[in-house]
Amino acid sequence: MSFIEIKGLKKSYGSDDSFNMVLKGIDLSVEKGEIVVIQGSSGSGKSTLLNCIGGLETANRGAVSVGGVQLVGMKPGQLSRYRRDYLGFIFQFYNVIPNLTVRENIQVCRYLTGDPLDMDEIVEVLGLTQQMNKFPNQLSGGQQQRCAIARALIKNPVMLLCDEPTGALDSKTSKDILVLMEKINKQYGTTMLVVTHNNAIKDMADRVVIVSDGLISKNYANDHRVAASELEGL
Repeated sequence: MSFIEIKGLKKSYGSDDSFNMVLKGIDLSVEKGEIVVIQGSSGSGKSTLLNCIGGLETANRGAVSVGGVQLVGMKPGQLSRYRRDYLGFIFQFYNVIPNLTVRENIQVCRYLTGDPLDMDEIVEVLGLTQQMNKFPNQLSGGQQQRCAIARALIKNPVMLLCDEPTGALDSKTSKDILVLMEKINKQYGTTMLVVTHNNAIKDMADRVVIVSDGLISKNYANDHRVAASELEGL
């Protein structure tokens, strides 16, 4: 069995005139340690798919298994423990806590796990050593995103879910962040699912999944993977 196994996943919102079927029967397998880029137009269902895998959305029908853990049918407390034990999240707009320093933002998630990674090592890898006592409003966008990545990684998650992680960054900072993500994937074997509109990012992925109108229209291995440092057109 693959690390992630999704069968017949359906997700809808609303009812009657406002009913909207967002996911219409998704089947997807992801191997442990893969970097998978998920693409699609706005409203295609790619972020909803990511949220169902992350336990942030509850599927209406189908099955979602991560590391042998079945998500569909879980109670809220079980989903919270799943997110705590398995996942790190990285979002487009960082979601760092504004009244906490970089160190404190990272420590918030460090306390959630019994097996955290070494903080000094992570902040050195991410280039945050000199920013540890600064607040988010004293940081650039790239530094805030690095803080968000450090916070996600300190838990030592087996899977990193990234929703437009470079969407608010310039091209140079985007490349720096992607190089770091690639390094983390190689160093820790972290499975990564990356939702993005940026077409260049797919070139660094092991697998590319295209979502169209609630269904997977393409799902293929990237046989000509490019190092993140060599990506063009970010």
